[in-house]
Amino acid sequence: MKKFLFLTVLGLVASFGVMAQDIKFSEGAFKFGKIEQNKPVTHVFTFTNNGAKPAVIEFATAECGCTTPEYSKEPVLKGKNSTIKVTYNAAALGTFSKRVTIKFAGVNDPVILTIEGEVVAAKTTAKASK
Repeated sequence: MKKFLFLTVLGLVASFGVMAQDIKFSEGAFKFGKIEQNKPVTHVFTFTNNGAKPAVIEFATAECGCTTPEYSKEPVLKGKNSTIKVTYNAAALGTFSKRVTIKFAGVNDPVILTIEGEVVAAKTTAKASK
Protein backbone atom coordinates (compact mmCIF):
# COMPACT_ATOMS: atom_id res chain seq x y z
CA MET A 1 0.00 0.00 0.00
CA LYS A 2 2.82 2.41 0.86
CA LYS A 3 4.53 1.62 -2.44
CA PHE A 4 1.30 2.28 -4.36
CA LEU A 5 0.81 5.61 -2.56
CA PHE A 6 4.43 6.60 -3.21
CA LEU A 7 4.13 5.77 -6.93
CA THR A 8 0.85 7.67 -7.20
CA VAL A 9 2.35 10.77 -5.58
CA LEU A 10 5.46 10.46 -7.76
CA GLY A 11 3.27 10.28 -10.87
CA LEU A 12 1.37 13.41 -9.84
CA VAL A 13 4.59 15.29 -9.16
CA ALA A 14 5.97 14.25 -12.55
CA SER A 15 2.83 15.39 -14.36
CA PHE A 16 2.91 18.77 -12.63
CA GLY A 17 6.59 19.07 -13.54
CA VAL A 18 5.62 19.82 -17.15
CA MET A 19 3.00 22.43 -16.24
CA ALA A 20 3.78 25.82 -14.77
CA GLN A 21 0.65 27.73 -13.78
CA ASP A 22 -1.26 27.94 -17.09
CA ILE A 23 1.65 27.00 -19.33
CA LYS A 24 1.45 23.44 -20.61
CA PHE A 25 4.22 21.53 -22.37
CA SER A 26 3.19 18.77 -24.77
CA GLU A 27 5.92 16.60 -23.21
CA GLY A 28 8.37 16.90 -20.36
CA ALA A 29 10.99 14.45 -21.57
CA PHE A 30 12.40 13.14 -24.83
CA LYS A 31 14.46 10.00 -25.49
CA PHE A 32 16.81 10.16 -28.47
CA GLY A 33 17.74 6.50 -28.26
CA LYS A 34 21.18 5.70 -29.72
CA ILE A 35 23.00 8.58 -31.39
CA GLU A 36 26.40 8.73 -33.03
CA GLN A 37 29.30 10.38 -31.25
CA ASN A 38 30.21 13.91 -32.41
CA LYS A 39 26.84 14.40 -34.14
CA PRO A 40 24.80 16.90 -32.13
CA VAL A 41 21.08 16.13 -31.84
CA THR A 42 18.17 18.49 -31.30
CA HIS A 43 14.64 18.15 -30.00
CA VAL A 44 11.98 20.86 -29.99
CA PHE A 45 9.66 21.04 -26.97
CA THR A 46 6.33 22.80 -27.59
CA PHE A 47 4.27 24.61 -24.98
CA THR A 48 0.94 26.44 -24.94
CA ASN A 49 0.05 29.49 -22.89
CA ASN A 50 -3.39 28.76 -21.44
CA GLY A 51 -3.23 31.71 -19.06
CA ALA A 52 -4.90 35.10 -19.32
CA LYS A 53 -1.59 36.98 -19.45
CA PRO A 54 1.26 36.69 -21.99
CA ALA A 55 3.92 34.17 -20.97
CA VAL A 56 7.53 35.31 -20.99
CA ILE A 57 10.52 33.03 -20.52
CA GLU A 58 12.94 34.71 -18.12
CA PHE A 59 15.64 32.11 -18.72
CA ALA A 60 16.33 28.57 -19.81
CA THR A 61 19.47 26.91 -18.49
CA ALA A 62 21.00 23.49 -18.96
CA GLU A 63 22.80 21.59 -16.23
CA CYS A 64 25.97 21.35 -18.31
CA GLY A 65 27.73 22.98 -21.25
CA CYS A 66 26.96 20.02 -23.51
CA THR A 67 23.27 20.98 -23.68
CA THR A 68 22.01 24.22 -25.21
CA PRO A 69 18.44 25.53 -24.95
CA GLU A 70 17.20 28.16 -27.44
CA TYR A 71 13.93 30.08 -27.09
CA SER A 72 12.15 33.23 -28.22
CA LYS A 73 12.34 36.29 -26.00
CA GLU A 74 8.93 37.42 -27.32
CA PRO A 75 5.83 37.10 -25.08
CA VAL A 76 3.56 34.17 -25.91
CA LEU A 77 -0.03 35.36 -26.01
CA LYS A 78 -3.01 33.52 -24.50
CA GLY A 79 -3.86 30.39 -26.48
CA LYS A 80 -0.67 30.56 -28.55
CA ASN A 81 2.18 28.05 -28.80
CA SER A 82 5.91 28.50 -28.69
CA THR A 83 8.94 26.23 -28.58
CA ILE A 84 12.19 25.59 -26.79
CA LYS A 85 14.86 23.93 -28.92
CA VAL A 86 17.31 21.79 -26.95
CA THR A 87 20.55 20.63 -28.59
CA TYR A 88 22.86 18.03 -27.08
CA ASN A 89 26.52 17.89 -28.14
CA ALA A 90 27.16 14.15 -28.33
CA ALA A 91 30.89 14.25 -27.63
CA ALA A 92 31.16 11.75 -24.76
CA LEU A 93 30.34 8.05 -25.19
CA GLY A 94 27.74 6.46 -22.94
CA THR A 95 24.27 7.13 -21.63
CA PHE A 96 23.14 10.62 -20.74
CA SER A 97 20.24 12.30 -19.00
CA LYS A 98 20.27 16.09 -19.05
CA ARG A 99 17.86 18.57 -17.56
CA VAL A 100 16.91 22.02 -18.80
CA THR A 101 15.31 24.42 -16.35
CA ILE A 102 12.77 26.89 -17.76
CA LYS A 103 11.74 29.91 -15.64
CA PHE A 104 8.67 31.89 -16.70
CA ALA A 105 8.08 35.46 -15.47
CA GLY A 106 5.52 35.59 -12.67
CA VAL A 107 5.66 31.84 -12.06
CA ASN A 108 7.43 30.66 -8.91
CA ASP A 109 8.19 27.08 -9.90
CA PRO A 110 10.38 26.42 -12.92
CA VAL A 111 9.61 23.73 -15.48
CA ILE A 112 12.18 20.94 -15.86
CA LEU A 113 12.57 19.33 -19.29
CA THR A 114 14.70 16.20 -19.73
CA ILE A 115 16.54 14.67 -22.67
CA GLU A 116 18.03 11.18 -22.57
CA GLY A 117 19.90 8.83 -24.84
CA GLU A 118 23.03 6.86 -25.47
CA VAL A 119 26.04 8.09 -27.44
CA VAL A 120 27.67 5.29 -29.43
CA ALA A 121 30.87 5.26 -31.46
CA ALA A 122 30.45 6.73 -34.92
CA LYS A 123 30.49 4.25 -37.76
CA THR A 124 33.71 4.33 -39.70
CA THR A 125 33.91 3.78 -43.42
CA ALA A 126 36.65 1.37 -44.42
CA LYS A 127 38.63 2.58 -47.41
CA ALA A 128 39.41 -0.01 -49.99
CA SER A 129 43.14 -0.53 -50.52
CA LYS A 130 44.56 -0.76 -53.98
